[in-house]
Amino acid sequence: MEAYLEALDLWEAIEEDYEVLPLPDNPTVAQIRSYEERKIRKEKAKSCLFAGVSQTIFTRVMALKTAKSIWDYLKEEYARDERIRSMQVLNLMREFELQRMKEFETIKEYYDKLLGIANKVRLLGSDFADSRIVEKILVTVSERE
Repeated sequence: MEAYLEALDLWEAIEEDYEVLPLPDNPTVAQIRSYEERKIRKEKAKSCLFAGVSQTIFTRVMALKTAKSIWDYLKEEYARDERIRSMQVLNLMREFELQRMKEFETIKEYYDKLLGIANKVRLLGSDFADSRIVEKILVTVSERE
């Protein structure tokens, strides 16, 4: 999400949490342009954050006023998920270790199954070396013979 907001040049509106001050009397064109740009950038950041969450999370953050407060809430909410994520990684690692090649299964099918588990681990943010898949296949194939 952070990379997406940076690509849209909106991360500054969240990270710095600046307040858009009202325009002075008789503003210059540059002041008006800067004011409008900064104001719109904050609203775009909020909109992107709203669009990037599920309906359940949206109902929790829709009352928050600033993009920074929404981001802080999301960080806290998903930090709690870290324990859940680590348990999922452990379960997937256990599933990987317990995999055995079936009699009727081809090496390609077995590889695809192992790769699927490895990719799930990677999606959860943990490292998983391709060499582990190769080792697992070599050990399993040598056990079958």
